[in-house]
Amino acid sequence: MLPASEPGLDTAQTERVRGCLLDAGYTPDGVRALLGRSAHDALTRGEPAPAARASRGGGELGTLVRLFLLEDTEPEPAVTAALGDLDPLLAGRILRRTPDGIRAALDIRPYGEGPGDDGEPGADWWVVSDLDSPANRQDRAHVTGVGGASLSLAAATVRRPVGSLLDLGTGCGVQALHGSRHAVNVVATDVLPRALALARLSCGLSGVDVDLREGAWFDPVEGERFDQIVSNPPFVPGPERVDYVYRDSGLAGDAALAALLGGIADRLNPGGIAQLLGSWLHVRGEDWPDRVRSWLPAGVDAWVLQREVVDPAMHVGTWQRDAGLVPSSPAARRQADAWLDWLDAERVEGVGFGFLLVRRTDAAPTVVVEDLPGELGEGLGREMTGWLDRVEWLRAHHRDTDLLGATLLIAPETVLESASSVDPDGGWAELSTTVRRWGGPGWEHQVDGPAAALLAGCRGHLPLSELIALLSYAHDLPTDALVTATLPAVREFVRHGLLLPVDGWPHPVAPRAAATDPAGPVG
Repeated sequence: MLPASEPGLDTAQTERVRGCLLDAGYTPDGVRALLGRSAHDALTRGEPAPAARASRGGGELGTLVRLFLLEDTEPEPAVTAALGDLDPLLAGRILRRTPDGIRAALDIRPYGEGPGDDGEPGADWWVVSDLDSPANRQDRAHVTGVGGASLSLAAATVRRPVGSLLDLGTGCGVQALHGSRHAVNVVATDVLPRALALARLSCGLSGVDVDLREGAWFDPVEGERFDQIVSNPPFVPGPERVDYVYRDSGLAGDAALAALLGGIADRLNPGGIAQLLGSWLHVRGEDWPDRVRSWLPAGVDAWVLQREVVDPAMHVGTWQRDAGLVPSSPAARRQADAWLDWLDAERVEGVGFGFLLVRRTDAAPTVVVEDLPGELGEGLGREMTGWLDRVEWLRAHHRDTDLLGATLLIAPETVLESASSVDPDGGWAELSTTVRRWGGPGWEHQVDGPAAALLAGCRGHLPLSELIALLSYAHDLPTDALVTATLPAVREFVRHGLLLPVDGWPHPVAPRAAATDPAGPVG
C-alpha cells in the first residue's frame, strides 16, 4: 500500500478520467493536430507561447493542453467540462484550486508507441510525473517525466515477446508501459513511494496492468527470475550521497552499476536478457573497458556501448543544470567544488555514458566493449536484437570450417569510402578505405583492396571458401594466408551487421542477383 500522503485515484475514478482524456482527444496525435508542427516543436524546445496561441479555440483539448503541458491556471468551469467531477482529482493531489482557477499539481503528458513491426496497433498512454519547474526538480524525491534517458532506453529495448519483464527503478513507469506491449507479466519496482504512486497513475490512466513493488534494487523480487530486465537506474557517478533519488544511488562513483551488473545473471531465466543505461568512470592509469568487464558475472554475453565521454567539469555542470540549479549560484558552486574535489581525489579523467546489454548463457560467453559511433536514427532496438542473433550465429560457426562453408550477403546499407590527400608528385594519394553502414550506428572498418573485393563478392550465392579461392586467384595471394587474414575480419563484419548470413539465420535474407561472371565481384 502507498502512503495516503501520495497522489492517487481509486480504480473507478482512474477509469473515468481516462475516458475524459480520450473523449477530449488528449493523445499524442490529438495534441500534435491541435498545435500544428511549429507550435508543437516550440513546446518541445520549452517555448510555450506558440502552443498557448494555437490552443485557443481548442475546446476541452485546448484546456487540457494549457492545464497540464503549459501549467497555466484555467477557469474551473472549463476544467470541469474537460474532466468532470474535480473533487477526486483535488483530493488526490492531481489538481489544486487557487483563487484564480484550477492548476495542475502533476504533469500528465500524452505519450505512446506506434504500430509494431508485426502489425500490432499503436498505443496511447499518459505519463504522470512531478511538474518540471526548477524549484520542483530540486526536491530530493522529485519524480522526473519522459526525458532523453528514458526515451533512449525505450528505443534500445529488444521487443521480442517474453513471459516476464522487470522494470527495475521504474520512476514514473515509462519502461513498464513499453514492456507491457511484449511481455505477458510486468513487475516494476522503485525505492521511492512517490515514484510508485505516480507510476500507478501512469499505468492506470493508460489501461496497463503492472505489478508495482516498493524496495531497493532486487529486494522486492528476491527469489524471482525474469525473461527480460530493463533499468534506467540512478547512474550518476559522484560522492557517496543522495541529493536526488532519481539519479543518486547512495554509493560512491560507479559502484552501484558494478553491483547491479554483478548480480543480474542470478535474476535472469536461461537465455534472458537485461538492458540498462549506465555511467562509468575513466580513471587515470586504468583502461575503462577492463573496468567495466571486471563487473560482469560469469555466464553472460555482454555488449557495452559507450555513447559519450565528458570531462569532470562538464559532468558536474550537466547534472547541476538537470537538477534545476544555476551553476553560478553560491549553493551550486559549493556543491560543484565538493563534487570536483571528490572526482580529483579518485583520479577521474572523464565520465562515460552508454548502453549495456546482457544475456544469460550456458555457452562460451561473448563480451564486447566498444564505442558507439554516429547517429542512432530510430534507436538501437533493432541493432540490439540483431546483435543477439549475430552472436548466436557466430557461436554456431565458431570453427573456421563452419564459417568457410557459410554463404553471406553484404548488407544493402553498406558503403565504401576512400580518403585521399594531395600527392606532392601530382594527383591524389590514397590515405584509407573504409566500409561502414549507412544510417543507424555507423560501424566502420578499414579495409584493403582484397577485403573490399571480398565484401563486394558476398552476394548470397557462393560459400565464403569459394569466394576466398577466387580472391586468391585474382590477386595472386596464397589461399591459406587469405583465410588467416580474412576470417577475423569476417566475424567482425557479421557482428556489426555488414555481412548477413543467408542460412541458419532467424530471419532469412534473399541473395542478390548473381553477376554474369562469378569471379567479377572478387576480382
